[in-house]
Amino acid sequence: MTSTSVKPNLLPPGLVSNLQDVLSKRAGGEGDKTAESTDPPSTSEAADTVEDPNDSSKPIVLVTNGDGIESPGLTYLVEALVHQGLYNVHVCAPQSDKSLSGHSVTLRETVSVSSAEIKGATAYEVSGTPVDCVSLALSGALFSWSKPLLVISGINRGSSCGHHMLYSGVVAGAREALISGIPSLSISLNWRKDESQENDFKDAVAVCLPLINAAIRDIEKGIFPNSCFLNIEIPSSPLSNKGFKLTKQSMWRSTPSWQAISASRYPAGHFMNSQQSLGIQLAQLGRDASAAGAARRVTTQRKNVEIESTGAAGKSDFERVKKYFRLEFVDKEEEDTDEDLDFRALESGFVSVTPLSLSPHLESETQTAASNWISSALEEQ
Repeated sequence: MTSTSVKPNLLPPGLVSNLQDVLSKRAGGEGDKTAESTDPPSTSEAADTVEDPNDSSKPIVLVTNGDGIESPGLTYLVEALVHQGLYNVHVCAPQSDKSLSGHSVTLRETVSVSSAEIKGATAYEVSGTPVDCVSLALSGALFSWSKPLLVISGINRGSSCGHHMLYSGVVAGAREALISGIPSLSISLNWRKDESQENDFKDAVAVCLPLINAAIRDIEKGIFPNSCFLNIEIPSSPLSNKGFKLTKQSMWRSTPSWQAISASRYPAGHFMNSQQSLGIQLAQLGRDASAAGAARRVTTQRKNVEIESTGAAGKSDFERVKKYFRLEFVDKEEEDTDEDLDFRALESGFVSVTPLSLSPHLESETQTAASNWISSALEEQ
């Protein structure tokens, strides 16, 4: 693994020195050995090593994500954790892509949960958001255990730097765990369209697994920082990374671009199967029926009050003016050149590690505690 020195900056001098030592050691080949020893196994290899997925003597690790339970990032991560045989791995993840759901939850609607097949792990898929998944898993209503030792959210397809953290479902999953008092990590791979390949997720696991193991070890020792969670951003070529770098959240964001869609609500390239179409029609019928029922009830209870039901007595669809739009995010050049920002470190080939707290501003003591832990963890890799 190629290494470069870390540029002196406003970070604690001891952390900078330790990072430089770690990177210089990796130049001698230690980093490559680490990558080889942590290379995630194939599914068959993982299956061969599994003895008891519910061994109560092992620490419990809960895995969720934003991309959905069938995403390769989650699959490779869980396989690697199971293969080590050190943890009791549980999975509670969205059944579909919720990567841009932010910190949303599902209220006043029923959330369905189904068991999922992931060898060596106890897994469920949830018809909700990543925050729903973590909240449900930690509630005691789904799993029999009291709480996990660590929650890992990822590995996400696409970076979650800067303001993207506000939109990110994978970051929200880790944040929800911290709200509940559980140490957590969110992990993303800087996926590049037309360049990245699915196997890059396997390499990303090999890169971040030592840090995961260090976190679990130090949580058990009581020395892992408990006032923040860590957002880990892995460069697009994981095994060519320049090392880990402690970073700060940037102000970087993509530019939202709303495109008017004239022909259809679902433009070319957006495929909707017959089952989805039927579901939308049934949902609309249900809303119309509910509105009509509400109108009848209110009219009965209050005389001389007229209630217009949207579906029953309102304007027909032919009389309504409808417009359709589609949101896309367009990357833009960022002028900030601070090398300690998350997106700058990621673009430079480093694995960015950003401590995030529940406060809008990371307190100095939290920053120091996270810096000291990351420095110590890297020294032992």
